Amino acid sequence: MKNEGNTSDKIIQLLKNSKHPYLSGQTLSKSLGVSRTAIWKHIKTIKGMGYAIEASPALGYRLNLQDLPFNKIEISSNLKTSFVGRDISFYKEIGSTNDTAKELAAHGAEQGFAVVADSQKKGKGRLGRRWESPEGVNIYTSVILRPDISPVFAPQLTLVAAVAVAETISQFSNKPAAVKWPNDILINSKKVTGILTEMSSEMDRINFVIIGIGVNVNMIKRMFPEELKHIATSLKEEGGKEISRTDFIQTLYLNLETWYKRYLKDGFAPVRKAWTDYFTMAGKRVKVQQQGKTAEGIAVGIDNDGALLLREKSGNVARIISGDVTA
Repeated sequence: MKNEGNTSDKIIQLLKNSKHPYLSGQTLSKSLGVSRTAIWKHIKTIKGMGYAIEASPALGYRLNLQDLPFNKIEISSNLKTSFVGRDISFYKEIGSTNDTAKELAAHGAEQGFAVVADSQKKGKGRLGRRWESPEGVNIYTSVILRPDISPVFAPQLTLVAAVAVAETISQFSNKPAAVKWPNDILINSKKVTGILTEMSSEMDRINFVIIGIGVNVNMIKRMFPEELKHIATSLKEEGGKEISRTDFIQTLYLNLETWYKRYLKDGFAPVRKAWTDYFTMAGKRVKVQQQGKTAEGIAVGIDNDGALLLREKSGNVARIISGDVTA
C-alpha cells in the first residue's frame, strides 16, 4: 500500500509539473517504471482522492490545476515550515482533531505533528462546548508541541496561537481580525476562530501541548445553527469570496511556527505586544462570566502571564485567569 500511495503521489507531481497540457500513459509508465495498466489504476485512485483529471485516448491525462482538493498531498506541497505540519495525519471525517492528536502525542508523535480533518463529528470548544464542523468548507487542525517550559506558562501558548491565527486571517481578509481573550478571533465582532489548548504534564515539566484550531473559512450563513448565526461568521461571509483552504493552512502553520520559535527564544513579551495590537476591547467595559460569578470592569489588557487585567469600579485591577468575556 505504501508503494502504491507513493506512485499515485508521483503521478500527481508529474502532472502538476508537466510543461505540456497532457501527459501520455506511455510517458508516465516509462517515468515510473510501471505498466500502462498500473498507471490507469492509479489514475482511478487519484480521481477518487478528489483530483479532476481529464483523460484523452489520443493525448493522455491532464490535471485541472484550478480545482485541487484539500488533502495531505496538497497541504504538504510547498509547505515552508521546518517542523509544523511536516508530518500530517489527514482524515475526511474524525471525532475530534484534538482527541486524535492527544492519542498520537501520548504514543510519541514528534513536535509539529499535525492532525487535519475535513469534518468533525465531535468538534470541541472550550468548557466542553461543541464546535460545528461541516465538511468541505473550514479548517480543523491540531498541532502537537513539546515546549521546554514550566507547565504554569502553558496558557501563554494559547495567546501565541491567537497571534498566529490573527496574523493569518489578516493576510487573507480585507477586514481586520481582533482577538477576544483568551482564545477567540473575531471579525466585525463575530467569532471566526476558536482555539482549544490541552496539555499533558507532570509537576515540573510538560509532556506535550495540543493546540487545536478551528477556522470558519468558506462556511456560509445558512450552514450555521440558528443560535450561532448572529454571533459567528466566516472569512467568505465577511469578504465575499472563496478562500483556498490549502493556502490558508500552509500560511497558518508557517505563522504558528514563526511565533512559537520567537516565544521560545525571546519569551512572552513580543507575543504580548502583538496580541495587544489585535485586542480591540482594551478601554471598554466588559463582563467576565466565571463559574456562576460575574466580574465587571474596564478591560486593561493582559499581564506577563497572559491573564486578563480588569479595572473594577473601586479602581482595583483584578487579574482574571479564566472566564468568558462579553462587551
